[in-house]
Amino acid sequence: MEILGIDIGGSGIKGAMVNMETGEMVSERFRIPTPKSRKPNEMAEVVAQIVKHFDYKGPVGCGFPTVIKKGVCKSQGNLHRKWKDTDVEALFEKATGLDVTVINDADAAGYATMNYGIGQQEKGLVVMITIGTGLGSGAFLDGRLIPNFELGQIPYKKHVKIEAWAAASIKEKEELSYKKWGKRFNKFLELVELIVAPDLIILGGGTSKDWEEFKDYITIDTRVVPAGLQNHAGIIGAAAACQARKNIFS
Repeated sequence: MEILGIDIGGSGIKGAMVNMETGEMVSERFRIPTPKSRKPNEMAEVVAQIVKHFDYKGPVGCGFPTVIKKGVCKSQGNLHRKWKDTDVEALFEKATGLDVTVINDADAAGYATMNYGIGQQEKGLVVMITIGTGLGSGAFLDGRLIPNFELGQIPYKKHVKIEAWAAASIKEKEELSYKKWGKRFNKFLELVELIVAPDLIILGGGTSKDWEEFKDYITIDTRVVPAGLQNHAGIIGAAAACQARKNIFS
């Protein structure tokens, strides 16, 4: 079975067809820049464009970059304030005419990694951190998803949330070296370790591919490993969440 997975990010919205038996993308990834407004209707139109690109008629899985509860956005995150309390599933279903499952993007990335990647067979508390425009996080206890584990929202110093100081987008904006940014990211991981005491931290998102550049600045006691699926995990996990929706939200 193949399902269209869509990964919605602050800078780009990406989609691809995913084989649900193997967890592999079976099409080229198609990307459209996220509208500058980051408003609901404009972003829903991009989702519809991606569906049209694949000439797809089946159920769709979407990873979304903020807290999602029963299809509803509970926090605007890095998007426009109009997203708060928007029924994202209903909006995307209206735009596409298809059945849509929406899940937090870090939960989606974690779901892909735990089912098809390095997280397979891992027990205990596993935290997935996606490094991108923000710092997404997903948590799994003995392989079962704990939804909306948004650790990037932890307040830090003068910042409303720590992702505004330690995300990959900040590294680019402030032109930080891997050493300077790596120390910031390590501070975030220190807080994660202190608050939830995970058994394993898996790093995802595009920046995870640069693990060799900053691993020497990660000094926490918890084992930290790159996901391997990198920025494809959001697409793969969104499709997997669509297939397993009853298990995820039961």
